[in-house]
Amino acid sequence: MSSEKSKNTLITDFTQGNITKHLIRFGAPLFLCNLLQIIYNMVDMVVVGNVDGSTGLSAVAIGGDVTNFLTFVAMGFANAGQVIISQYIGADQKEKVGKFIGTLVSFLLCFAVVFGSVCLLLRIPILKWMNTPAESWDDALSYSTTCIAGLIFIYGYNSISAILRGVGDSKHPFLFISIAAIINILLDIFFVAGLKMRAFGAALATVMSQAISFIWAVVFLYRHRERLGFKFKVGYLKINPALLMILVRLGVPMAIKSASIQFSRLFVNSWINSYGVIVSAVAGISNKLNKISNLFSNSMNAAGSSMVGQNIGAEKYRRVSRIVFVVFIINIIISSVMALALIIFPAQIFGIFTSDKSILGVAKEFLPIGVLIFFASAFRSPMNALMNGSGNYKINFVVALLDGFIIRIGGALLLGIALNLGYMGFWYGDALASFTPFVIGLVYYISGGWKTTRYVIEETN
Repeated sequence: MSSEKSKNTLITDFTQGNITKHLIRFGAPLFLCNLLQIIYNMVDMVVVGNVDGSTGLSAVAIGGDVTNFLTFVAMGFANAGQVIISQYIGADQKEKVGKFIGTLVSFLLCFAVVFGSVCLLLRIPILKWMNTPAESWDDALSYSTTCIAGLIFIYGYNSISAILRGVGDSKHPFLFISIAAIINILLDIFFVAGLKMRAFGAALATVMSQAISFIWAVVFLYRHRERLGFKFKVGYLKINPALLMILVRLGVPMAIKSASIQFSRLFVNSWINSYGVIVSAVAGISNKLNKISNLFSNSMNAAGSSMVGQNIGAEKYRRVSRIVFVVFIINIIISSVMALALIIFPAQIFGIFTSDKSILGVAKEFLPIGVLIFFASAFRSPMNALMNGSGNYKINFVVALLDGFIIRIGGALLLGIALNLGYMGFWYGDALASFTPFVIGLVYYISGGWKTTRYVIEETN
């Protein structure tokens, strides 16, 4: 197979060719994808913050936390699907990719309907548990309700994007999200600034843009069904029990890992919100900085996972080591630049979101935590690429428990309450816990356990 895409397939072979070139070429559109998502999510904060002030910022921050938790569940299964597809390709079992696509899409859409319905019923208890300030309650409720109602579009887009990333195509997911970002920004300005629809308008803009992105992705999948080995028929849009078991085997730990980390952050933020609307607003800004820190790391993680998956499927283990090393070098350089920018220009960066002096005063205290967040993202990215790409569901489950629950929640409570550091302690606990995947991944790498087998697809060989 050529190292580049041919005219008859969307599949890219990562088992040969220059690793750095592959990572940059595959990772760049993923970075732009993540950047656009950050931008149009930040637009919600910027527009609402400037129109409605701290109350609007708090509502979007809390509603966004709830939505992120629901989204991370989809991303867990989608990322598992990406790894499985890449291992099939690396092991030269491309005939199984088409049937797996039908199982992945059908499962995620069904799950979105069930999970979204449950969350709609529980949205009020969830916001109470989040210690939502009374001033921002109504806006937070309308924002989260609207986003939950549009959950099926988020899950659908994630499933199709995972399929394309799995075969080595990152350009088209970028195109899908580009149109969504542009529409979201325009609708944000129209609904919030123009029609004064407050947080509800921001949520409506988000859901509408995601729906358009999903529909476009479905049309693309249909037009290129033969190049992916997928027949767009009812017989293919069904859940294959054997393939579902493979997806669940890896997808559950990865979904738990993604969701548990977000759940623990919801827990930490619920305590932070109890310190009042000003601190809650700063927490919303800190979440955006955290997303910015993940721009490059998640892009390299996703690109690295597909490359690691293909090479483990092909049993090219030396190449896997080189992929992990290159991912680390790229991330550490970029995170160093971002941390330096935050140290030199804190007022300008925090001032993007608001001009409220009370919020900016608390935001300055967040500066060292922001630096920790940047470096944590750089260190965990190569290890996540290895753990995810290997398809080792056990190691992913260990990360889920330690990073998602024990270390993050335990550390936040220890620093915030036991040591009486207040909201600063909760922020430090959250930031330090983010290094957990690096520590576990390093032990996993040194052990060489990732060389022993193709964890996920071996049962179908």
